[in-house]
Amino acid sequence: MNSTCLRDLDSPFLRYVPLVATLGLSGFLLASQPVAATPINLAPNRTVVWKDFLGVNAHFLWFTPQQYQQQIAQYQKLGLEWVRVDLHWDRLEPSEGNYNLAALDQLNQTLISTKIKSLFYMVGSAPFATTAPVGAPYQDQYPPRSPTLYAQRMALLAQRYPNVDAWQIWNEENLPNNWRPKVDPAGYAQLLLATTQALSAAVPGKTQVIGGMAYYSQMPDQGGGLMLQALGQYGVQKLGAVAAYHPYSTTPETDSPRKNEVLLRGHQLNDILHGAGITNVWATEWGWSSYAGPKEMQAIIGLDGQADFTLRRLALMSTIDYQRTFLFALSDLDDRASARDRGYGLLDLNGQPKPVYTALARFLKITGSTLTPGTLPKIVNAPDTLYSVAWTREDGKHLWMYWSAEGISLDLPDIKQATLYDPLSGNQVNLQSDSGIQPRVKPTLQVLVW
Repeated sequence: MNSTCLRDLDSPFLRYVPLVATLGLSGFLLASQPVAATPINLAPNRTVVWKDFLGVNAHFLWFTPQQYQQQIAQYQKLGLEWVRVDLHWDRLEPSEGNYNLAALDQLNQTLISTKIKSLFYMVGSAPFATTAPVGAPYQDQYPPRSPTLYAQRMALLAQRYPNVDAWQIWNEENLPNNWRPKVDPAGYAQLLLATTQALSAAVPGKTQVIGGMAYYSQMPDQGGGLMLQALGQYGVQKLGAVAAYHPYSTTPETDSPRKNEVLLRGHQLNDILHGAGITNVWATEWGWSSYAGPKEMQAIIGLDGQADFTLRRLALMSTIDYQRTFLFALSDLDDRASARDRGYGLLDLNGQPKPVYTALARFLKITGSTLTPGTLPKIVNAPDTLYSVAWTREDGKHLWMYWSAEGISLDLPDIKQATLYDPLSGNQVNLQSDSGIQPRVKPTLQVLVW
């Protein structure tokens, strides 16, 4: 579970660090039921191009231009090109008609010059537009008094920054602290409909994205129903917009032991969304913090744990029918954020790689830029806790990702020679046997290539 815990809620750009149709979703979340222990061996049926599939959340406006230019340079070394950038209406227009866009203008020019592709989202109500009661705290966390006002501002930004590739409408509106005083699917549907119409008129053909729902769009103050289901009643599936949610989880595979919730929930929800006519589904946030404590909801997994969890989850997400995903986040944050929320970055505050960045770079080098569907190898003694994914590299070689909590050796009788890579340590070893190789299993991601 991922929830905002920020020290200074009056500081800029702090309030929306991530929280942890008929779109008939009856029977959803079957993963809440126990499943029999059995190996999970996956053979995807679609191609993954990493630069199109994987992006990052980037809090560029938190930093100076020199700092975020360094971050972008490090990011581009990974061969990736998509970023998701947070905008805050109350900061961009502190009083009606008084725009503060100089920093955003400069950032936009940097994105143009570096050829970075971008998804911008705007969240929070400006002071003159909020429905918050007079004197109430967190004024920007209330929806605007007029959906048209918000829609007009989004259209203005889209026209001012035509190079931005996609625009996302609000963020985590299924949680009450992003839509006070309580979550309101009808209210958000009005905002969404007004904004998609305004964007279509201002920048025809530009990609539009429904605000990313926390988790799988559960509404905790509505008895746990799904907001994606509720929005289906208002015809949002006919808008042509991208559906988005934030599949955070306790571990890369699940929230609860032996339930494989990431795969089950992701496949089920995405199948329903695609079946309802929504072409594109994006996971616009996911990830883990490397913070050292004190504990704030997420377990303390440290720098190495962040790297391990990220690679395992990426291996799983590549098999689910997402059209794009955005890791949270590119850089750590300073002490304006809580201890946990400072530590989600691939890079530290000095713009230097953390272990998760280094492991991801190794992973992407091993896999190459594109993976096509592969064939699972014959496994004689697969442990019940085994996860594995089969791909084919661009050079035609077989590539098999695997891990298991049980540290045994696998028996692969049909593979006589292969190279085994460990992206976390950087180690690699050549395996060869006329009777078939027997690579060791670790709880962290291993990659076999032959």
